[in-house]
Amino acid sequence: MTLNIGIVGTGWFSKVHADLLAGMEDVSLKAVCGSSKQKGEDMARPYGAEGYGDIIEMLDAHKLDAVYICVPPQSHGAIERALIRRDIPFFIEKPLGSSTEIPASLLQDIKEHQLLTSVGYHFRYQENIQRLKQSLSSDKVGMIVGEWMGGMPGVAWWRNQEQSGGQFTEQTTHIVDLLRYLAGEVTEVYGMFGNRIMHEKHEGVTVSDVGTVSLKLESGIIASISNTCVLPGEVGKAGISFYNDNGMLDWNPERLLEVRSGDSKEFKNTGNPYAVESEAFLYAVRTGDRSRILSDYEDGYKTLKVTCAAYDSAQSGLPVKL
Repeated sequence: MTLNIGIVGTGWFSKVHADLLAGMEDVSLKAVCGSSKQKGEDMARPYGAEGYGDIIEMLDAHKLDAVYICVPPQSHGAIERALIRRDIPFFIEKPLGSSTEIPASLLQDIKEHQLLTSVGYHFRYQENIQRLKQSLSSDKVGMIVGEWMGGMPGVAWWRNQEQSGGQFTEQTTHIVDLLRYLAGEVTEVYGMFGNRIMHEKHEGVTVSDVGTVSLKLESGIIASISNTCVLPGEVGKAGISFYNDNGMLDWNPERLLEVRSGDSKEFKNTGNPYAVESEAFLYAVRTGDRSRILSDYEDGYKTLKVTCAAYDSAQSGLPVKL
């Protein structure tokens, strides 16, 4: 049985997923919906798909088995509701929104429909993250430190707090999500953010360009996650480290380093986690077996709550309990 797939969005991530789908057996990319019909048609053409500028029109024209949603944080709401009404499973890129208001409402509808969903926290599907999760299962972690240090993306919406939710919600969400996935739920958040450089270099910058967030986990673990978007060009790093009396486990997108009592092992990352997450989602669409999906909409919403709580805390100057 060939699965007929649609994509909403025409940016870089849409093309990543479209290329993967195009290379899969028994999968056909049928339609692409852009913010305009022209954009939808331009992206759809190389894949032999149809282009649209309106999701209802796309859904009326095709019987789709699933849809990939790859749009900026401020564009969520109507897209998901159209799919929920028709009981069409969807894969959605992170974050689920720039705030929790719309996703909270959508989550209730998704639960009522028992709709199949998957969220693009692709690092969860990396072999090294699974190796790290296994190693941590026998460890009592003392402290966790995470970071996402880079430059400011060139798109205007990213620089607008109301539209993107800020760096902690839009990018650093990956580190927050790994914290939850590997160490458990967060119960308290205290955030501090500042504007140091980027608002002087670019117009319309309302996001903070530096920040650090302290987090307390249900287990009692204390964590700290920092980010910045002031770095030039390709300079930057991202990762998460776990510390305890056995040593240190240090992960970044390229490798996992295990240091225990003077003995160190390094594991290079292999495979394509974007492909693995897509295969898990499409397997669920095909069979109804959701066990391979490592983050559904409800799980992704929990990560969003943590990142938004950090912003709320920074606004009030007080810790936020979850």
